[in-house]
Amino acid sequence: MKKSKRVVENNKKVDRTKEYDIKEALNLLKETQTVDFDETVELHINLGVNPKYSDQNVRGSVVFPNGTGQDVSVLVMTKSKVDEAKEAGADHVGLEEYIEKIEDGWTDVDYVVATPDAMGDIGKLGRILGPRGLMPNPKSGTLTNEVAKTIKELKAGKIEFKVDKFGVLHVPVGKISFPANNLEENINTLMEVVMSQKPNDLKSTYLQKITLSSTMGPGIKVNRSFVA
Repeated sequence: MKKSKRVVENNKKVDRTKEYDIKEALNLLKETQTVDFDETVELHINLGVNPKYSDQNVRGSVVFPNGTGQDVSVLVMTKSKVDEAKEAGADHVGLEEYIEKIEDGWTDVDYVVATPDAMGDIGKLGRILGPRGLMPNPKSGTLTNEVAKTIKELKAGKIEFKVDKFGVLHVPVGKISFPANNLEENINTLMEVVMSQKPNDLKSTYLQKITLSSTMGPGIKVNRSFVA
């Protein structure tokens, strides 16, 4: 596929051999925007872990101070918290009817939250929800009795992350229309959580490389010195 002249020229602005400081990288990201839609900004974090070992399978969640710029839909599957879920703004609330819909192939939500009293009923949905990253679990905070709090966090921009098989995290941190300082605040918040997940017995360097990118933009290497 032939790249447009604008894309080629913007890519030339990025020195692939250089690690930029975070502020410089964010400014460069905005300078190299090539499309008219509001691109998602992602941080790609290479960690020195081997996800084959359970204690190195880094995962967690983060609530960004400036949100993600995305509208998310939430399904709450519960027996005891129906009214609470509806009042908190869940897009879908129920149990049996949603078990049936999911078994028929419906998964048109961003998050599935469940209360413990419903897990006996929805456990069989693991083969459908699991591969899509939608199965409720306590580590991600989606299996909980604190339904209202969880819904509000998800709507406000809570993001779950997990290393891929190569030990890399790919996390959306906002939209390119966000002010640079808002993106920086989100990134700093994410990195605090990621660093807190460092395996205790890890022998190799934990934080190896950070790359910043937008949906259609070039990858920009970021100097790790900003990470506490």
